[in-house]
Amino acid sequence: MLPLDPQADIGRRAWVDCPRCADHRGCATCEQGSTCSRHWRYLLSNTGSLLHLQCPSCTHIWSHETHFGATRANQDRPGR
Repeated sequence: MLPLDPQADIGRRAWVDCPRCADHRGCATCEQGSTCSRHWRYLLSNTGSLLHLQCPSCTHIWSHETHFGATRANQDRPGR
């Protein structure tokens, strides 16, 4: 198991399903699409709409593309 990333801060959280442990399964709050007090992820950083996350349950680190707001494709183009 990995240690928590030094950038992990409980003040920066996201509610995205962990692809490794799927600890949100069976949680009525998560299944309703609400923000659960137990199944949040550390938001380590972001690049536009690409989130870099860590699960506090299993410490898995991954990236998640939200396709919301400022996308990376627009940021990568000069003059935009």
